[in-house]
Amino acid sequence: MASGKATCGEIDRFEQPVFSAVIRPHRSLSPQGFKIVMGLVCLVSVVASLPFMLMGFWPVVGFFGLDFLGLYIAFRISYRQAEAFELLELTPIRLLFRKVGPRGEVQDWQFNPLWTRLDREVDDEYGMQRLSLTSRSEHVVIARDLSPPERETLAEALSRALADVKRGH
Repeated sequence: MASGKATCGEIDRFEQPVFSAVIRPHRSLSPQGFKIVMGLVCLVSVVASLPFMLMGFWPVVGFFGLDFLGLYIAFRISYRQAEAFELLELTPIRLLFRKVGPRGEVQDWQFNPLWTRLDREVDDEYGMQRLSLTSRSEHVVIARDLSPPERETLAEALSRALADVKRGH
């Protein structure tokens, strides 16, 4: 490289991710579990509303239907929000934080890894409550959807990767 120009291999080396993580909201109920729960709720609603209908109190059946519909809508909203995610990607020359909302809206923050630090807000009783990237005047909270132990694990891994990049590894 006597000419002073970077070769293709050197450019690729600086663009290769040193650390990458995708953070998604946790949902404890799988789509199959959702179908089972909704089937059971429907069955219970029908069985519980049948005596009221036979006694002539047919409006009660509608309220059971509204309960079922409300639960269905709440689950659909929850699953829609689960489509959101955060992407962290660290290369030797940049740290990218991308936040994608449930409707697909994208926000990007790019940081110079040499000037970026990871700030932690830890509560003695509950663990790590907040994790954020800070670089000069920018401050962005990350990993909101993780539990405190998961946030701590992410913070340790990202801190190691940032330290490696700062040392030039």
